[in-house]
Amino acid sequence: MIIHGVHVENAEKLSDVRVDGGVFAEFAPAISPRSGERVIDARGGLLIPPFVDPHVHLDAALTAGDPEWNETGTLFDGIRIWSERKKTLSVGDVKNRAKQTIMMMAAHGIQYVRTHIDVTDPDLTALHAMLELREEVDPYVDLQIVAFPQEGILSFPHGKELMREAVSEGADVVGGIPHFEFTSEYGSASLRFLMDLAQRNDRLVDVHCDEIDDPASRNLEILATLAYESGMADRVTASHTTAMGSYNDAYAYKLFRLLGMSKINFVSNPLVNMHLGGRFDTYPKRRGLTRVKELNEAGITVAFGEDDIQDPWSPLGAGNMLDVVRMGLYAAQLMGYRQIMDSYRFVTYNGAKTMHIAQKDYGIATGRPASFVILNAPDFYHALNENVEVLYSVRAGRVVAQTTPHETHVVLG
Repeated sequence: MIIHGVHVENAEKLSDVRVDGGVFAEFAPAISPRSGERVIDARGGLLIPPFVDPHVHLDAALTAGDPEWNETGTLFDGIRIWSERKKTLSVGDVKNRAKQTIMMMAAHGIQYVRTHIDVTDPDLTALHAMLELREEVDPYVDLQIVAFPQEGILSFPHGKELMREAVSEGADVVGGIPHFEFTSEYGSASLRFLMDLAQRNDRLVDVHCDEIDDPASRNLEILATLAYESGMADRVTASHTTAMGSYNDAYAYKLFRLLGMSKINFVSNPLVNMHLGGRFDTYPKRRGLTRVKELNEAGITVAFGEDDIQDPWSPLGAGNMLDVVRMGLYAAQLMGYRQIMDSYRFVTYNGAKTMHIAQKDYGIATGRPASFVILNAPDFYHALNENVEVLYSVRAGRVVAQTTPHETHVVLG
């Protein structure tokens, strides 16, 4: 296969790319096709690594309005509504909605997904559904499953036992939600429990950490310390961390030293955090976002996730990472031209690092798997500004999604 006439990762000059045996074989200004070799006309588009969504809740996807709409727009009402919807879950229900959502995501060039699955359910229904689905979607999406205790580990009956069972059944990542536990003591104890569970079972960690506007919520320092002292380092991810946007600068300065030493990753979810954050403020009203710009400038890995797709926490969502990046740049005030051009890294390389995808298996380089997307624009500035289509999504040399560009005719007079 030859990709003809493409800008590789914002390069100014056009290039051809040869894919052979499912890997990148050659990059050159012009490559002559062999007999019978397929040639894809990239139309001068942009070739980047496939999109990564390192934070989404597929078990709740497409349930918005069932059993009721979240009219207050708060995180806590979302949890309350989901607790009711969770009572009616079946394996078929979860699989059907999750697969429909994954297909939507795949159409937008997402090939790697980390999904948080609620395990505060005595039957672990959603987990069983997702374990089945993980194998079914493997040809076009890598699906990583987080055992996520939506209603807490210590604050939910038999929470520890359910977490242990979820990991033993095949969850890839151990999750937590310390700020939602009944007390701060429960919160810190839940972090020590989940870190120990992950180490004992050789799992990654991804914690919903301090997803609240309360500046007194400081579970992040505990998580980072545990990551540092245990040597888990970048096997640990802190998601949301929105309380950091309310920390005073003196404390944040001290905290950043620890964060750098710990080497943990961060995931911000700009769409949903902007929607849920600041709900208890009058004015001035907080953005409800973590310190994305400062973390990024400090060399700490920050990725963007969509978080919720038409569920009790967000009535919107289309599985399109361009939507996520656009909101993230506006909210975090990363609107310099170079910042916009480089922002695709929040939903590609940074997400891949967060998910611990091996470097040899991801990225645009000779000898690596030929997994990539082609956007209908010459660079990421235009791709984002014009909200362009993913012309092709290719996985290990095989086209898994293709979009015909739309045409608009303006008729004046």
